[in-house]
Amino acid sequence: MANQKYEVVGAVRINNTWKPYTTVVEAPSEGLAVERMFCTIGSKHRLKRNYISVKAVNVVAGE
Repeated sequence: MANQKYEVVGAVRINNTWKPYTTVVEAPSEGLAVERMFCTIGSKHRLKRNYISVKAVNVVAGE
Protein backbone atom coordinates (compact mmCIF):
# COMPACT_ATOMS: atom_id res chain seq x y z
CA MET A 1 0.00 0.00 0.00
CA ALA A 2 1.47 3.34 -1.06
CA ASN A 3 1.79 6.22 1.36
CA GLN A 4 -0.08 9.44 0.70
CA LYS A 5 0.52 12.88 2.13
CA TYR A 6 -2.12 14.20 4.51
CA GLU A 7 -2.50 17.71 5.90
CA VAL A 8 -3.58 17.62 9.54
CA VAL A 9 -5.09 20.82 10.97
CA GLY A 10 -5.86 21.42 14.62
CA ALA A 11 -4.79 23.14 17.83
CA VAL A 12 -2.33 22.46 20.65
CA ARG A 13 -2.70 23.61 24.24
CA ILE A 14 0.53 25.19 25.45
CA ASN A 15 0.63 27.36 28.59
CA ASN A 16 -3.18 27.36 28.92
CA THR A 17 -3.69 28.77 25.41
CA TRP A 18 -4.74 26.86 22.29
CA LYS A 19 -2.35 27.51 19.40
CA PRO A 20 -3.26 26.41 15.86
CA TYR A 21 -1.04 24.13 13.80
CA THR A 22 -0.93 22.63 10.32
CA THR A 23 1.22 19.57 9.67
CA VAL A 24 1.85 17.50 6.54
CA VAL A 25 2.31 13.79 7.36
CA GLU A 26 3.01 10.86 5.07
CA ALA A 27 0.96 7.76 5.95
CA PRO A 28 -1.04 4.94 4.32
CA SER A 29 -4.40 6.13 5.78
CA GLU A 30 -6.06 9.07 7.55
CA GLY A 31 -6.14 7.26 10.88
CA LEU A 32 -2.43 6.51 10.81
CA ALA A 33 -1.71 10.10 9.75
CA VAL A 34 -3.46 11.33 12.90
CA GLU A 35 -1.57 8.79 15.04
CA ARG A 36 1.79 9.87 13.59
CA MET A 37 0.90 13.51 14.20
CA PHE A 38 0.00 12.73 17.84
CA CYS A 39 3.35 10.94 18.26
CA THR A 40 5.36 13.72 16.63
CA ILE A 41 3.79 16.68 18.43
CA GLY A 42 3.48 14.81 21.72
CA SER A 43 7.13 13.80 21.82
CA LYS A 44 8.43 17.14 20.54
CA HIS A 45 6.47 19.29 23.03
CA ARG A 46 6.02 16.63 25.78
CA LEU A 47 2.21 16.84 25.59
CA LYS A 48 -0.48 14.27 26.30
CA ARG A 49 -3.12 13.51 23.68
CA ASN A 50 -5.85 15.46 25.48
CA TYR A 51 -3.82 18.65 24.88
CA ILE A 52 -3.82 18.05 21.10
CA SER A 53 -6.99 18.49 19.04
CA VAL A 54 -7.52 17.54 15.40
CA LYS A 55 -10.02 19.58 13.38
CA ALA A 56 -9.45 18.28 9.82
CA VAL A 57 -7.47 15.75 7.84
CA ASN A 58 -7.11 16.46 4.10
CA VAL A 59 -5.29 14.61 1.32
CA VAL A 60 -2.56 16.74 -0.28
CA ALA A 61 -3.10 16.65 -4.04
CA GLY A 62 -0.41 16.79 -6.70
CA GLU A 63 3.30 16.24 -6.50
